[in-house]
Amino acid sequence: MNIKYYYFIDKFNKKEIEKLSTQISLIYRNYHKKSDPEELRKLVTHCRANRRKVYISNNLKDAIKYNFNGLYIPSFHKQLRFKNITKKNLEIIGSAHNASELKIKEKQGCSHIFLSPVFRNNKNKKFLDVIKTNLLKKLTKNQIVLLGGINQKTIKRSKLCAPSGLAAISWIKKTAQV
Repeated sequence: MNIKYYYFIDKFNKKEIEKLSTQISLIYRNYHKKSDPEELRKLVTHCRANRRKVYISNNLKDAIKYNFNGLYIPSFHKQLRFKNITKKNLEIIGSAHNASELKIKEKQGCSHIFLSPVFRNNKNKKFLDVIKTNLLKKLTKNQIVLLGGINQKTIKRSKLCAPSGLAAISWIKKTAQV
């Protein structure tokens, strides 16, 4: 099985994106300011030209309007209104921290669910680790993507979870090519 890679960005930086392998999908999430329509257009156009998938976080209207590949639903978003989206080929992905959030993501229609944080990192003192991740993975038939604490040291341990994908910020930025 091919592992998919996801990289989180908060702005369109063409130079940064071009350093990455085209196999890495981008998730645009910017919770600090209102999205600039021109920036969204440029991001989608650039990704389409380079055959790279791009998702937008938490904004269904913009996902449809600017023709993103999909929608990323963060764990804090619990509304179930995403399941009956009429736009074809709009993939819904989302994140969860526990079993109840995992079930919500299934009800929202997520094809890939990001479990986080899987490994220890600077942001979180609590983390799932391999055993809890595998237990949560058994609760769903959806594809599982590991998020949080992914780096050179934990990459081998992540294989014990047999994920369909890995998502990171700093690790992908450091390695640039996955």
